[in-house]
Amino acid sequence: MKILITGGAGFIGSNLVRMAVQQGHDVLNVDSLTYAGNLSSLADIADQSGYRFAQVDITDADAVQQCLAEFAPDAVMHLAAESHVDRSIDGPGQFIETNVIGTYNLLQASLSHWRSLDSDAADAFRFLHVSTDEVYGSLGSEGQFSETTPYDPHSPYSASKASSDHLARAWSDTYGLPVLVTNCSNNYGPFQFPEKLIPVVILKCLRGESIPVYGKGENIRDWLYVDDHCRALLAVVERGRPGQTYNIGGDNEMRNIDLVHLLCQLMDELRPSASPTISEHSQLITFVTDRPGHDARYAIDASKIKNELGWRPQQDNQSGFRKTVQWYLENESWWQEILSGQYQLQRLGN
Repeated sequence: MKILITGGAGFIGSNLVRMAVQQGHDVLNVDSLTYAGNLSSLADIADQSGYRFAQVDITDADAVQQCLAEFAPDAVMHLAAESHVDRSIDGPGQFIETNVIGTYNLLQASLSHWRSLDSDAADAFRFLHVSTDEVYGSLGSEGQFSETTPYDPHSPYSASKASSDHLARAWSDTYGLPVLVTNCSNNYGPFQFPEKLIPVVILKCLRGESIPVYGKGENIRDWLYVDDHCRALLAVVERGRPGQTYNIGGDNEMRNIDLVHLLCQLMDELRPSASPTISEHSQLITFVTDRPGHDARYAIDASKIKNELGWRPQQDNQSGFRKTVQWYLENESWWQEILSGQYQLQRLGN
């Protein structure tokens, strides 16, 4: 397939682009290279014949239209989004621009492209909108999010993603565009931007700095290894039913504080502290004021995608985290360029 992937220089996007290219797809990576976009994440496939890159902001409707017209994809996989909750609290405007207006632009361009196709190509075309479980709000101690759970977003980020989900479904129902929507749980794994929880813990351990944990660390998340997520996304775009939503989860619920302790234990084993005053990395844990509107618990019921498409997560609550810690320890140059700001030169034309 010829697949246009938006946000392909980001965390999930770069892992998806790599997997799609390795599976033989022809991929156009469309990314504006904001702070979270990093072409270094794709350095190993940059010269492969099935991969190309276009620096395009999806809030630029004309540029998006041109990309679709020139590349003529068989499928669009839309991952480009502002995604950090704390940033959305401090600056919600950019989240509205990218996640809502950007999605609208992409839907309009995809609709125009789809209408230009012959009947066979139009029947095969797919638009996959990739979203989050945060649109569903917060769960109590029981239950899981299903594809029919009512939306109840609590942050500017989740509200903007909920808006984009509704737009995608509206373009399916109103115009017939063959749209699929996925809602996933918290991702982790290689190439995740260092401001997210898991890389924060790993890098704080390496530097012997305090590890901040919101509140008492009792918030619960379902953790999904990024490669498992990417396999699910490709399964949905290849075999999913247009008009349907598929929830993707890792079967891996953990309290934040338990996850932080697990990461500290892995660091104790794989990179023991060199400090004479720190015998275990868990001594670095510090509780900080909770974020506003912090949802208590997320949990995904992924039975639909398992039953319909035969997908299952391959990493469990030990193997995936171990692989992730090892990756950060073995790829210091990647995250050091981010911490120093050197990686941002890529979007300045240098």
